[in-house]
Amino acid sequence: MIIEKVKNTIRQYNLIEKNDTIVIGVSGGPDSVVLLYLLNSLRKELELNLHIAHLDHMLRSDSGKDREFVEKLSQKLKIPIITSRINIKELSKKGSLEELARNARFGFLMETAKTVGARKIALGHNFDDQAETVLMRILRGAGLCGLSGILPKRNISDFYIIRPLIEVKRKEIESYLKRRGIKPCRDITNFQNIYFRNKIRNKLLPLLEKEYNNNIKEVLANMGQSAGTDYDYLFSVARRLSKGIKTRIEIRKLHRAHPAMQRLIFRQAIAIIKGDTRGITFQHIKELESLVLNRPINSVVNLPKGVSIIKKKNFLYFRRG
Repeated sequence: MIIEKVKNTIRQYNLIEKNDTIVIGVSGGPDSVVLLYLLNSLRKELELNLHIAHLDHMLRSDSGKDREFVEKLSQKLKIPIITSRINIKELSKKGSLEELARNARFGFLMETAKTVGARKIALGHNFDDQAETVLMRILRGAGLCGLSGILPKRNISDFYIIRPLIEVKRKEIESYLKRRGIKPCRDITNFQNIYFRNKIRNKLLPLLEKEYNNNIKEVLANMGQSAGTDYDYLFSVARRLSKGIKTRIEIRKLHRAHPAMQRLIFRQAIAIIKGDTRGITFQHIKELESLVLNRPINSVVNLPKGVSIIKKKNFLYFRRG
């Protein structure tokens, strides 16, 4: 049963504890609706304090219907809701629509969590999403961090993002909805190959399943889980090595570190200055390695979003702006 699989995931990754206050991101689509119903079914057992958060990206003319659907779910299940709207198309003139939508969504969820006093935000990513994400990142050229895929639990800005459905397959979600006669909202853009993920979901993965390996989703998801475990360990070692790093790194410490640790230390320093490591490619990291090993004092490496790294006699200095 799907509820038992979710309970096992919650236990294995310590996603939820008794008396937790949890914000559930509910778009109205199949995944988030099933997540809402399942967490609601655990509400009494775990004494959970649940809140629904719904953000209308205004990407479709009928997106208001999704909000109305989620509001009705809120009333039916007696779970409080906070909704908001943002015109992503207007904002997309300043950058990638997908990235802006993601940032807006996370910003809204975190603000909602602050408002209701929650430290956990539950999202509806599932097993198929995991496989798609790992394949996407392989095609884009990812390192161990990228191959980790979607983590079941992740700390972002003092909030825990949890994904109780990460080991549940999409067909199990659809079966759950069908058995209970639940009709979620369907975003027709998910069936249009206008985004990279949609092309992978609708074209590439079915081809790989049919022609190469009918267990390709399991292979990719297992790869993500394995890479995630390895990366988590390496990251914890790098964090100990880089303890105290804020805006500079001692060059002698980098020389003593294994190349794998050097790269993780670079990423951690960049994240401190930039806020994240989005847009940081393997080539950027190779430039930093060259800066340490080969380039003269006062050399500079420029990174996206106005981040620059300057080499001095004993330290690398990380600056922004």
